[in-house]
Amino acid sequence: MISSNLEDVIQVEGLAKRYGKLVAVKGIDFVVQGGEIFGLIGPDGAGKTTTFHILGGVMEATSGNVKVLGLPPRDARLSIGYLTQKFSLYLDLSIDENLRYSAGLRQVPPRLFEERRAKYLRLMSLDQFGDRLAGNLSGGMKQKLALCCALISQPQLLLLDEPTTGVDPVSRREFWDVLAAIAHEGVTIVVATPYLDEAERCDRIALMYDGEIQQIGTLAQLRDSLGLQRLEVRTNRIEVAETVLNEQVRLSTQPEKLRTNNEQLRAIVDVQTFGDRLDVLVKEASAGAAEVRNIFGQHQLELNNLEIGEATLENVFVTRLRAAGEDPEFIPFPRGKNQQPQCKIDVAIGAKSLRKVFGDFQAVKDVDLAVRYGEIYGLLGANGAGKTTTIKMLCGLLEPTSGVMSLAGETHNLRSSALRQRIGYMSQKFTLYDDLSIVQNLEFYCGVYGVPRRLRRTKIDWVLATCGLVGKENMLTSQLPGGWKQRVAFGASVMHEPEILFLDEPTSGVDPLARRQFWRLIDDFARSGTAVLVTTHYLEEAEHCNRMGFMVAGEMVAQGSPSEIKAAQPGELIELVTDRNQDASNLLKSKLASWRVSIFGERLHIVLDRPDSEIPEVRLILQSEGITVKSLRGIPFSLEDAFIGIVQRAQA
Repeated sequence: MISSNLEDVIQVEGLAKRYGKLVAVKGIDFVVQGGEIFGLIGPDGAGKTTTFHILGGVMEATSGNVKVLGLPPRDARLSIGYLTQKFSLYLDLSIDENLRYSAGLRQVPPRLFEERRAKYLRLMSLDQFGDRLAGNLSGGMKQKLALCCALISQPQLLLLDEPTTGVDPVSRREFWDVLAAIAHEGVTIVVATPYLDEAERCDRIALMYDGEIQQIGTLAQLRDSLGLQRLEVRTNRIEVAETVLNEQVRLSTQPEKLRTNNEQLRAIVDVQTFGDRLDVLVKEASAGAAEVRNIFGQHQLELNNLEIGEATLENVFVTRLRAAGEDPEFIPFPRGKNQQPQCKIDVAIGAKSLRKVFGDFQAVKDVDLAVRYGEIYGLLGANGAGKTTTIKMLCGLLEPTSGVMSLAGETHNLRSSALRQRIGYMSQKFTLYDDLSIVQNLEFYCGVYGVPRRLRRTKIDWVLATCGLVGKENMLTSQLPGGWKQRVAFGASVMHEPEILFLDEPTSGVDPLARRQFWRLIDDFARSGTAVLVTTHYLEEAEHCNRMGFMVAGEMVAQGSPSEIKAAQPGELIELVTDRNQDASNLLKSKLASWRVSIFGERLHIVLDRPDSEIPEVRLILQSEGITVKSLRGIPFSLEDAFIGIVQRAQA
């Protein structure tokens, strides 16, 4: 029986949901406490959205007991705010009109509506845009407005199903700071997200896959349960190093009777490439580091740098799923031609003083960049920074206002059919036709890109196998979840073995395991000589890029490798733990620029330009309000921290 603890806002026991023969949720149990931010994390098809539908009272469970605020979910709906994966907004209505409509549905009295409208629009920094149409808002602003609409009835429980998919890093961080402030007021929040770096901000996290909850705990508990540590390894010969280290992983997973005594002591558990470094998961840091040095010595590899870091939530998640046999198989691409470029040049994609003007608006301002064959280049920026416009110009879809461009050695006639056969393009919006089946879409792109008929079946079979869609190829594309569509769209864009590949947010909404598979494929193409230009809002995965450029308001403000970008950051990133984190955040934001302070679960991140003088000031500010500092330490900048610092300084 479900307990009657009044502090438990959600109580779930034996929850199951079946759709005919398909069992989507298989008897799950969990409890969510009042004022908690609870993360429900899992791959596509894990059962998360079905669970949300049942908690929100829009779907009945097949079996089990579910109580929300002590009531059946259907009876508690007036006290629940629910943000679905799709925007729940009317795009032809203004911000104020959307809010009034939501308030009317929830029977909010006019006086309370005006108070709450002012409060939440100010909290979301939307108070200056009340008459703007929702359809004219950026992705981040739309999500903030949708959250305002969910909050206008002042619910006790907030259900958020992947609320920040497709939202840029600056807006995502602002969104999560808002969630922390709302939770501090006593609202309970349950959130699903494919971005595991932001899931680390939750008070507790449930790992869900195959319809079951496998593990629940705080970030520290999940890290400890993994029993592994992470090494960051840098070498000039990344590809060779990854191969030899993965061979040790393969040996360590053999049955014990096949191992020698020495092999039983292998410390390396997992290896993954991230641009200019390898992430190596080991059972124990010192033994693992010794093992890496030994292997490098045996293979005469230069070890430039080795650092010990904490395991991430993504490490926990991926390791658990791989142990359960959920890791998608990596199938090498069936190549039918020599991948070497047709022209004797090094730079595949070049731009010099590239500009694009729409009327009085300068979308792209004097951008310079060069992407070499075999290189992955990340073009990063907030929504509206000019990334997609730049890509459309570079691949010949949009005429530049001025500047010089080169593609595969060509500087003229960049729209020629011969050149297009050498380029692959996956747009931000799905490049597939919803009213065609999966295999019909793939056959169409084989024809468009001129794939020889004798190779088409092999290429299509590779896409289906890589996407896990063998036997489902006649399904209409419209029936695929977003993450699966992205995988098929990627396959369609590479079947002709392009020399140059443009990927505009290819992994938006894709779960961590599929994202890992995506990047193994992208790495494989780059190592075969393909030049890859990619945009992404998920900066953890941007670490895979060899080099990157940050765009702000149409200008390129920084370029370099991930390590160079992070090392170039001024000042220091401070991790701070206090006895009153939200109060500490509010207080410090009133003294420092707000972007310098952000809540990460039970911790604060603070960017200080002059830490020697500013740390004592921070301690005094907190002490003056009776806030106790439990710990304070400097930590390395993440790429997201670097991105936000660069963007905010450029805007200032």
